[in-house]
Amino acid sequence: MKQIEHLTPRQIVAELDKYIIGQDDAKRAVAIAIRNRWRRLNLDAEIAEEVAPKNIIMAGPTGVGKTEIARRLAALVGAPFVKVEATKFTEVGYVGRDVESMIRDLVERAIQMVHSEQAQVFEEQAAQAAIERILDSLLPKPFSPPSSTIDTQQAESVQQAQERYERTRSKLREQLAAEGLEDRQIEITVEEKSASIPIFSNVGMDQMEPEMQNFLEKMMPSKSARRKVTVAQARQTLHHHELEKLIDREKMIETAIERTEQAGIVFLDEIDKVCGGESVGPDVSREGVQRDLLPMVEGSAINTRHGMVRTDHILFIAAGAFSRNKPADLMPELQGRFPIRVKLKDLDQEQFRRILTEPKNSLTCQQQALLATEGIKIKFTDDGIVAMAKKAFEINDAQQNIGARRLYAVMEKVLEQISFDAPDGEKKYIINQEYVNEHLSRSTDDEDLNIFGFAAGVVRKDEQSDK
Repeated sequence: MKQIEHLTPRQIVAELDKYIIGQDDAKRAVAIAIRNRWRRLNLDAEIAEEVAPKNIIMAGPTGVGKTEIARRLAALVGAPFVKVEATKFTEVGYVGRDVESMIRDLVERAIQMVHSEQAQVFEEQAAQAAIERILDSLLPKPFSPPSSTIDTQQAESVQQAQERYERTRSKLREQLAAEGLEDRQIEITVEEKSASIPIFSNVGMDQMEPEMQNFLEKMMPSKSARRKVTVAQARQTLHHHELEKLIDREKMIETAIERTEQAGIVFLDEIDKVCGGESVGPDVSREGVQRDLLPMVEGSAINTRHGMVRTDHILFIAAGAFSRNKPADLMPELQGRFPIRVKLKDLDQEQFRRILTEPKNSLTCQQQALLATEGIKIKFTDDGIVAMAKKAFEINDAQQNIGARRLYAVMEKVLEQISFDAPDGEKKYIINQEYVNEHLSRSTDDEDLNIFGFAAGVVRKDEQSDK
């Protein structure tokens, strides 16, 4: 896990500002929650165990940055992170998913993170081991008879052969380092796992008992196989095998479980769909889902294929639009486990303009980079960006408000013709207000604006209010 002692709440917010426009209240809330983790780790063990995370409910319409805040926060501090949707869970787990699967997914994510970190540590060592195995295939070691069976003259001959072998091996090693033998065919021995046994069941593999999963893995022993490949392919394959041998799997899993328990973040989306209000389906018990979520948020031990995982200090961030209900409609017990509540606001036209240009790797930067692969240079003028922001805001206001996601549709429609003609069209374009209005007005006359929600039969907001 990345060290967070130097990340103050103010610095965390500053980092989030690089990717997310607005929503200062939500950024401050998550920044304080992360800082409190560091504070807890610096307490005496007795009191630290009693300090529970301050879970957060984010209420706001779609496309305003709820998921992005949680995702960027997890990446910033190097924490295991999973996003799950409350509507996928049911009380018994036969329809949808068992609620405990979110913790199993979180552990798997932590294992991936720790494995990646360990791979970086042993990268060079594994690369060298792979090269030695390739050398063994390119230049097999000469046979040396036991020293007790040869005389002095034969011993000298064996010694000379060994020296020649070492000199040749050294030259081949230099050639491999310079990637001069990449196309040569060699034969290598690799370990391969047997094909998995198909299981026909009405439940997913993530809902099977962990003991059964481990049993099935042990039933599939690995086997060795000889394969003819190029040196380049062998380098990659053998590097992977040597890396797996160097990584201590037991220690990796132990570290991953500890990181899950102490730093894991679960983003529980669509929490509003399981509280009072509009029904989400005849087979889904909303209150049952809440009852199943409650023990995990309160703190419980979850059985995973890698061992027991405690959820006492995992940070839960719940989010929902709450357009037809409110957080107070959740079970009182569950409400009490989400003491922090923040309201995310609708994005206005000025924020749309900023979203197009200010974030790191913004939407305009992405499009410029994509088209640059075809040798095309795109320049967005200030008035062109304003025009796209205005159009996105107007469509959201007239139709269903999907937040910043509307900018993707507008951008795609503006650049559609350029993208189509890219391989053999012009190589320089200026996207100004005139260009934006021209290409969006063409779509308005067509049915193409279905992508924006202007399909026939769709009732506008102002028409709904008149009715």
